[in-house]
Amino acid sequence: MNEGCGVVAVASRNRAAESIYLALMALQHRGQEAAGIAVFDGEIKNYRGLGLIGEAFKDFDIEKINGQVGIGHVYYSIKISTPENAQPTLLHTSAGDIAIAHNGIITNAEDLKKELMEEGHNFFYGSEEEAIAYLLADSLKERSVEKAVKYAMKKIEGSYSFTLMLNDRVFGLRDPLGIKPLCLGKIENGYIIASESVAIDVLGGEFIRDVEPGELIEITPDGYKSYKLIEEKHKAHCFFEYVYFARADSFIDGIEVYKARERLGRVLAEEHPVEADYVVPIPDSGRAHAYGFSKASGIPVAEGLMKNRYIARTFILPTQKIRERLVQLKLNPVKSIVEGKKIVIVDDSIVRGTTMKKIVGLLRHHGAKEVHVRIASPPIIAPCYFGIDMTTRDQLIASGRSIEDIRKKIGADSLGYISIEGLVKALGIDKNDLCLGCVTGEYPVKIKGERYRFQESLEKWRKE
Repeated sequence: MNEGCGVVAVASRNRAAESIYLALMALQHRGQEAAGIAVFDGEIKNYRGLGLIGEAFKDFDIEKINGQVGIGHVYYSIKISTPENAQPTLLHTSAGDIAIAHNGIITNAEDLKKELMEEGHNFFYGSEEEAIAYLLADSLKERSVEKAVKYAMKKIEGSYSFTLMLNDRVFGLRDPLGIKPLCLGKIENGYIIASESVAIDVLGGEFIRDVEPGELIEITPDGYKSYKLIEEKHKAHCFFEYVYFARADSFIDGIEVYKARERLGRVLAEEHPVEADYVVPIPDSGRAHAYGFSKASGIPVAEGLMKNRYIARTFILPTQKIRERLVQLKLNPVKSIVEGKKIVIVDDSIVRGTTMKKIVGLLRHHGAKEVHVRIASPPIIAPCYFGIDMTTRDQLIASGRSIEDIRKKIGADSLGYISIEGLVKALGIDKNDLCLGCVTGEYPVKIKGERYRFQESLEKWRKE
C-alpha cells in the first residue's frame, strides 16, 4: 500500500535547500519514487529527480543551491516516468512564478482542467497542481494572496496539504477537512512547514503546532502569519495516518502516533483474544500495534520475522519469478520462535491479501503450529479517493467477503480486525472528525456514485 507524498516549506537566513533536503529524508517513508526542491534565488529554480532522495539529487550540489526560501516534495506514483513529472510543479505566470508541492488528491481535477482550458489555458504537465497554479494566477490579478487562495479553495474538492511559493513568498495550506496532515515548526534562523513533525525534529527544531484545517500560513525567517480561510463544523482526519502512513515518532493533531498504535493494539487484544505462545509483529508497520496487543493480552512479543532492509524495490527486480519471491526475500522467520509454536501475527491492515497469505504460508512452512492474524484497522471495503493506492473494489480482499471468507483465503487459523468503534476509542478522535471512507463506504467529500457521510441515503444525495 502506498500513499501520495510528503511536503516541506522552509524560510531561513541560511540556505533553505540544505534544510529541505534533510527534512525530505525524514519524510522518505511517504514517497520513494521521486523528489524535488524549489528555491527562490532571484527567480524560482526547480531541482527534481527520480528515486530516493540520494538518487533524485545525485546530479545537484545541495550545498551550492542558493536561496533562503523554498519548498520540497517526496512522491509516490506508479505513473512517474520522467523527472519532469515530479514535484514541485513550477509555472511562470502573469502573476509571477508559482511553485506547488501537494500531498493528496483533487477529486474534481478533470472538471477544473476542462474549465481552465475553455478559458484559454494550455496545460504542459496536465496535473492538478498545474490547474491550481492557474487558478491562483488568475485570481491574483484582482485579489490579495489570502483572498486568491480562498477563492481557489472554494473551487477545488478533495484532500490537500500544499506548500507553495509565490515568487519569494512561501506558504503552507491545509484542506478545510484536515484530511492530510501539516505542521509548523521553528528551526535555527527560520521556520518550517512539513507533513510530519519528524521533519522538524531532524533539523533540531521546535514543533509549534499543527496547521489547522482550512488555514493558510506564510513563513519568513523572522516569523509566521496565519489566515483562517475556511472552517467546517466537522473535520475528516485520515485514520490511516495513525494506523500506517505516518512515522511512529510523529505527532499529528496533538496525538503521538506510536501511542495511538499501541492503544490500537490494546483494543484489538480486548476485542479478539486468543491463546498463543508469541505475538509476532510484521516489521515495521505492525510493531507498535503488536507491543500494545502483547501488553493487553499478556502474550510475550517476539521478533519472529526478520526484515531484509537492503532488498531492491519491487519494480526494479528483473523477472516476474523473482518479484513473486519478494515476501520471502524481505521477511524470513526465526525458526526458534516459530517452530512448533502458536503465533499471533499483528499488522496494521490487509488490503489485497496477497502479502498476508504468503506470510501465513511462510510461517507454516517453517513449522508454526497455529497462525492467528490480528489487524489494527477495520476491514477495507471501499476505495480511497484521497491519495491512497487502493482505488478499486475488486482489488480489496474485504470487499464483498465475510471475515470467515478472508480467513480461509489467507490460510489463517483465526482472523480478527479491530472494530470501527474500537478504532475510534483508541485514537480518541470524535468519529465525525475522521475520514473512514475506506472502511464504511461513506466519504467526507462528494464522490460520484458513492455515499456522502451525514447523508441519509445515496438516493437522496443523487436527487440533490
